[in-house]
Amino acid sequence: MTNHIDSELLSTVLQLLTTDCSSGFAEGLRLLVNEAMVQERSAVLQANPYERCEGRLGRANGFKPKILASRVGPIRLSIPQVRDGVEFYPSALEKGARSEKALLLALTEMYVQGVSTRKVTKIVEELCGHSVSSTQVSACAAKLDVELTGWRERPLGSCPYMILDARYEKVRHGGQLQDCAVLIAIGIGPDGKRSILGVSVALSEAEVHWRSFLTSLQARGLHGLSFIVSDAHSGLSAARTAVFPSVPWQRCQFHLQQNAQAYVPRNDMRQSVAADIRSIFNSHDLASAQARLKTLVDAYSKSAPKLSAWMEENIPQGFTVFSLPAAHHRRMRTSNAIERVNQELKRRTRVASLFPNEASLLRLISALLCEISEEWLTGKIYLNMNPTDLPHS
Repeated sequence: MTNHIDSELLSTVLQLLTTDCSSGFAEGLRLLVNEAMVQERSAVLQANPYERCEGRLGRANGFKPKILASRVGPIRLSIPQVRDGVEFYPSALEKGARSEKALLLALTEMYVQGVSTRKVTKIVEELCGHSVSSTQVSACAAKLDVELTGWRERPLGSCPYMILDARYEKVRHGGQLQDCAVLIAIGIGPDGKRSILGVSVALSEAEVHWRSFLTSLQARGLHGLSFIVSDAHSGLSAARTAVFPSVPWQRCQFHLQQNAQAYVPRNDMRQSVAADIRSIFNSHDLASAQARLKTLVDAYSKSAPKLSAWMEENIPQGFTVFSLPAAHHRRMRTSNAIERVNQELKRRTRVASLFPNEASLLRLISALLCEISEEWLTGKIYLNMNPTDLPHS
């Protein structure tokens, strides 16, 4: 038994596929798919059409017409049939209508992009050649929600480093627009790869939201945590202390540098103050950073006393990173890793601009974060978790 596409047929198909006319493209696809289905049936039956051999498993039983809706118009196909106890359905179509499969994928993508139901209907009509009902849209959303809930609630394991942050999106609630907090946790595992540990959406970034979120990470099996990076938001700080009281905390150095600007008395001092704070954080080790901080606290005690007092109290919160191997300092001294994720989320959520409810926001954010996390886990190592250098004292 041989399986190949006839050269004359292939030439005809290529001619049709390269025409500018959509009907020519549809006809080319029809010929190609029909021939592929016939060959697949022959492979299942282990015999070519009209071939009589001992190894034959069943018999061909003609064709069944089927119209496939596509973006190049309806394609009239001939589905090969079989009999004598052999099951067969072309893999090119899959069991059930191919257009239904395309519809499901299209709707899923529409939801991921935060597109409205009205736009979903219009786009699917253009894509598949027929309309969809609100029931179909709701069913697709429910299916996607099940998948995303499973991802958000998946078991966690050992995770030495964690980065926390929050961002905000506009959500309609009780007839009003409100800022909805999106809490995100990034982990760096023992293999040095990043992953999105979890995400939570609520109308507040208060301690109760953060505490519930961090507790849920623990409940899912998160353990082995030895280092946390975040900003100093009061709700986050209180929740972190309550849930992970013994885990060393690094206050994001980038945010510290920004926070310092509120205590600079004159605009012409801003650049020099920023440079001075960078010089502290760029110190080789903890002792050097502490010495540099003391020098600057003394230097600013008269010209900017509020800044001096603020630096003495707050800047040391950015020194915890010195307890890590030097190879980890650059990437673990700030929460920049999560800031880049936030930038990507912002780029994608602009499509929606505002969300009708918290559930739609959670659906979109979860889908995007799931994609990002999967890319990380199959990509390069973010940190070498077995560096040769020793931690600084």
